[in-house]
Amino acid sequence: MIRSMTGYGRGEAVLHGRSITVEVRAVNNRYLDCAVKIPRLYVFAEEGIKALVQKNVGRGKLDVFVSIDSSAADQINVKVNRPVADGYYAALKELAHTYSLKDDLSVSLLSRFPDVLLVEKEEADTDLIAQDINQVLSQALEGFNAMREREGEKLCADLRTKAANIAALVGQVEARSPETVAEYRQKLLQRMEEVLGNTQLDESRILTEAAIFADKVSVDEETVRLRSHLSQLEEMLSQGGAIGRKLDFLIQEFNREANTIGSKCSDVALARVVVELKGEIEKIREQVQNIE
Repeated sequence: MIRSMTGYGRGEAVLHGRSITVEVRAVNNRYLDCAVKIPRLYVFAEEGIKALVQKNVGRGKLDVFVSIDSSAADQINVKVNRPVADGYYAALKELAHTYSLKDDLSVSLLSRFPDVLLVEKEEADTDLIAQDINQVLSQALEGFNAMREREGEKLCADLRTKAANIAALVGQVEARSPETVAEYRQKLLQRMEEVLGNTQLDESRILTEAAIFADKVSVDEETVRLRSHLSQLEEMLSQGGAIGRKLDFLIQEFNREANTIGSKCSDVALARVVVELKGEIEKIREQVQNIE
């Protein structure tokens, strides 16, 4: 199945107490270019995110946005810093004894001193977090690819329509090209009659000139190759997959044959057909830029 390079997908879930949201957006690009926007605390998961994207996307400029609310998953431990607490306690006792002060030591008083109580956050399992992020990313990529496939179907139908238009124009070129040779022969005969008057014309010379002209303006090879390219185009569309680059190269061949036909044509009507032919090829080229 053909996919467009542009698309959007979103995934969200609450896993192990963390609310994770992942959004994927993409636009056209010659190669795969993935940029990950993720909170600094979780940058360890970036390489895994890019690896998963590469498995699912052939090319395009992707932005992956990751947001994580881990407030429910944070485990906080409060511990007594015994060496510091013992030091404050001994110092206060010494003050009370030395200066005959009232011994009013209490837990609330001792706990107010710096570093007596230590607040620690449990170290997170980075492998588990990275796995959870990729799980949500897979959900986003699923929606992202579904959107690209829907767009790809429309692109495929449009390319087939334009290919049919090209085939029709090639048919007009094939039909008109022999007529130009016959018209040239007739014009050549008329001119020679005007110049030579009643003198008998050399029929073999006229045939030779007409043959030279016919060889010069013959576009049989070009039209045959164009029809071959059209067959290749249909084969690629039916085959599907990441064919954007192949189509791009194929359309260059379309342009080459159309330009050659244009350089050979000396007929106004045929020139108009060639202009339309180039226009249809350019439309295909523009659409191919959207295909993965």
